Amino acid sequence: MTLTLTQQEPARTVVDIVTGTWRTQALYAAVALRLPDHIAHGHTTSAALAAEADADPDGIIRLMRLLTALEVFGGDDRTGYELTPVSQLLRGDVAGSMRDMCLMYGEEFHRAWGSAVTAVRTGHAGFEDAFGRTLHEYLASEPGAGSKFLRAMNAGSIFFSDVPRAYDFSGCRTVTDLAGGSGMLLSTVLRAYPQLHGVLLDREHMLPVAQHHLETTVDPGRYEVVAGDFFESVPPGSDAYLLSRILQDWDDSACITLLTNVRRAMTSDSARLLIIERTIPEGGTAVLPLLFDLHLLMMAGGRERTLSGYKSVLDGAGLRVESVHELALETSLLVAAPS
Repeated sequence: MTLTLTQQEPARTVVDIVTGTWRTQALYAAVALRLPDHIAHGHTTSAALAAEADADPDGIIRLMRLLTALEVFGGDDRTGYELTPVSQLLRGDVAGSMRDMCLMYGEEFHRAWGSAVTAVRTGHAGFEDAFGRTLHEYLASEPGAGSKFLRAMNAGSIFFSDVPRAYDFSGCRTVTDLAGGSGMLLSTVLRAYPQLHGVLLDREHMLPVAQHHLETTVDPGRYEVVAGDFFESVPPGSDAYLLSRILQDWDDSACITLLTNVRRAMTSDSARLLIIERTIPEGGTAVLPLLFDLHLLMMAGGRERTLSGYKSVLDGAGLRVESVHELALETSLLVAAPS
């Protein structure tokens, strides 16, 4: 059957969408085999890469042929493969590496998306269907999973550097990062404002990564890490509180409980809550927030929200949106004040 011109474009769209996961897995395979690292160390032919990666030479040629066409790598097997700005980010030994992000998306997240039909039918996380436990339970119990997850989150957090430029912390003395993960956001703010003292609150099993990161990036005495659960209580008295990609994991009722605890911890009307999330444009077509909205359903049963959705849960906790600032990667900074 020969397709007409008008039929070819929709058909190509379908093909491009359904083969999208092949690109993801091809990139994952290259990262898992450490091909960017091997090329960086001078192993630039398929034979050399196969020997270093303990892989089939023909498989390497075919994988590299695709990834070169996608401009992940440059060169070819005859002249030698080269790193591009994209594959430089996939090395394990460079600042800003996105290696762990690719591993997480190619392994756990890929498996969770295999339960997409179940998640959409039931409204429950695909991750729980695929793994038999929630994402939070998996990260707490699976050896190495928590630190791997934090490194993956860091790799997708290039917008952190926008935060101290978007909000003026010069009038603050203490900032608390709630569920601060690796400590990367807190360290970014502390380095930009030397007068600040930082507090990082997170679950006990997440603290070692944060402690290590803060020790290597921030002067001693400028921070403390605290084990706790923000659904129970929040350290009181800070001038600013940070919530980065946290509300997205919880339903409205849980968000209001958390936000109410933050409001109670605010001992001054001048205190502010800074929320970093992707907001869904009302009536808009921005794809990245929509992709992450569905991704959150797959991972933890969570969701992205419209600005009015965030205003609603904040209002339920005695808070109001004071300002909104656009950050990189279609991410927003919502500044909330006591009502």
